[in-house]
Amino acid sequence: MIEEKYDVIVVGAGHAGCEAALAAARMGLSTIIFTVSMDSVAFMPCNPHIGGSSKGHLVREIDALGGEMARNIDKNFIQSKMLNSSKGPAVHSLRCQADKMAYSIEMRRVLQSTPKLVLRQAEVCDLMIEDHVVKGVKTISGATYYAKAVVLCTGTYLNARCLYGSVIEHTGPNGLKAARHLSDSLRANNVELLRFKTGTPARIDRRSIDFSKMTEQYGDPVITPFSFDTDPRSIQKHQVSCFLTYTNEHTHDIIRAHLDESPMYSGVIEGTGPRYCPSLEDKVVKFPDKKRHQLFIEPEGLQTNEMYVSGASSSMPEDVQYDFYHSIAGLEHCNIVRNAYAIEYDCLASHQLKPSLEFRAIQGLFSGGQFNGSSGYEEAAAQGLIAGINAARSVQGKEPIVLSRSDGYIGVLIDDLVTKKLTEPYRMMTSRAEYRLLLRQDNADIRLSKYGYEAGLISNEKYKRVQDKIEKTRYEIDRVNKVFVGQNSHTNDFLQAYHSVPVTSGIGLSELIRRPELSYDITAPLDSERPSLPAQVREQVNIQIKYSGYIERQEKQVQHFEKLEDKLIPESLDYDKVPSLRIEARQKLKEARPVSIGQASRILGVSPSDISVLMIYIESGKYLKD
Repeated sequence: MIEEKYDVIVVGAGHAGCEAALAAARMGLSTIIFTVSMDSVAFMPCNPHIGGSSKGHLVREIDALGGEMARNIDKNFIQSKMLNSSKGPAVHSLRCQADKMAYSIEMRRVLQSTPKLVLRQAEVCDLMIEDHVVKGVKTISGATYYAKAVVLCTGTYLNARCLYGSVIEHTGPNGLKAARHLSDSLRANNVELLRFKTGTPARIDRRSIDFSKMTEQYGDPVITPFSFDTDPRSIQKHQVSCFLTYTNEHTHDIIRAHLDESPMYSGVIEGTGPRYCPSLEDKVVKFPDKKRHQLFIEPEGLQTNEMYVSGASSSMPEDVQYDFYHSIAGLEHCNIVRNAYAIEYDCLASHQLKPSLEFRAIQGLFSGGQFNGSSGYEEAAAQGLIAGINAARSVQGKEPIVLSRSDGYIGVLIDDLVTKKLTEPYRMMTSRAEYRLLLRQDNADIRLSKYGYEAGLISNEKYKRVQDKIEKTRYEIDRVNKVFVGQNSHTNDFLQAYHSVPVTSGIGLSELIRRPELSYDITAPLDSERPSLPAQVREQVNIQIKYSGYIERQEKQVQHFEKLEDKLIPESLDYDKVPSLRIEARQKLKEARPVSIGQASRILGVSPSDISVLMIYIESGKYLKD
């Protein structure tokens, strides 16, 4: 029987598994990554895009930490668009349509060309755990693989089944093989699992669509890369269009008439679906007054005619799907290539994890991605990267890297997952980040490169470039804050050209930059001493000057937040001995085992008064005597 030894084992090769395995191998550890099918490596079974609102922030942060997702999508996008560009920089989010097959093939190439990394097709069926320490895994063939750390990134494959109408197929997404055995091993080791669901729309043949009845959606004329390392000039290219259409009242009538045939409403589906990405039948039921819903028709790649109907996921029977899709403008004669379906799967109750994404009760076992109860490729990749880094650091005997909520969206994502009890798939949103003006996508490298460098995923050269960017930005802001613009005809003629109020006396240049209609770049003619600076530095100077008041306010909030995060809760603390602590709070704290007062304060059911009681008890030192 086959027996092999590695430093790190990664189970699953979706977006989380790829980042986890690459991180561990690039940190110098022998690593093996298992996939149930080579076709599922970095596969996009649902929407064929990377990024979007808040998710674009995650991709930039993955890149800043040394991950692969941003570099891959820069090579394989077919349309790029900066969302919310008319709003403030805190909510700017890059979104790219991907050539999904090219993306998967490129990630497989990267995995198979990375030193110390082995990619293997096999189904892991059993975890080897002794005295609460993971020792390795076994596959269904009987092969045994030993390792010092294991990362679970099983996505939506565990005990998966796909459903539409009365059809139930026990497969993973897109008809790929499901993982049928690992759930039993997890339960045998007292791991609590949940049952979640998600869904996907039909894919339709481009040739059968009447695009003249739709509104064409173009990419940006100037393309912004995802990766800080990508030269913008290298990715300016022809882009493929998407198209906008709408459902109508006839569409909704068809769905209402057949609701009893939907497994979602007939009780066949057991899992809980995502609130923020509902199926079309869910939209019709929950928003009965809406006469139409947006649908985006998106290409799946350059080598296929398949088009993705974004906004129309469903688990209706096949004939009903044909009826309601044919009721939509432009799709009257569309041919369905792949039916829409819902997918149910086992996932982790993620409060069982530490902030490092290591299991609280099983040493050396880590978890990342949709298996942790999240949704989305970007959320998965972010968790996989952190889980891979910390699995490697545990083997190296180093402390884990834990990002706080003030460090980045990744910190918010993981803190929410390990602190809050999930009742539905978790989706990242800008509103979840308290400090989103500080956590912009444009400054992800400034915020997070130090952690990637500490882990060994960022080279000396790249880290020096980031430090140089920080220094140049700081120096230029200091210089601009000292520049005084005199009142004269030249100044006022310039201001009037930009419909800006003329000045009646001298004014600081930074005050002019803060005007909505002006910017650092626009005011260059008024600044004769201005040095030549890279675009990324000019962007930082502009944002930090223009929003300086708001930024300073959030920085003060972060300082208060960090004080609470720095107040650690002893691991051995017995909550039953904390006097005056409410019963509900006692139960929640015992279950969550927060590592700090800050984390405890974010647990649902723990009130500010409970936090005060807890702080007084810890500061008194009574827990040492009790």
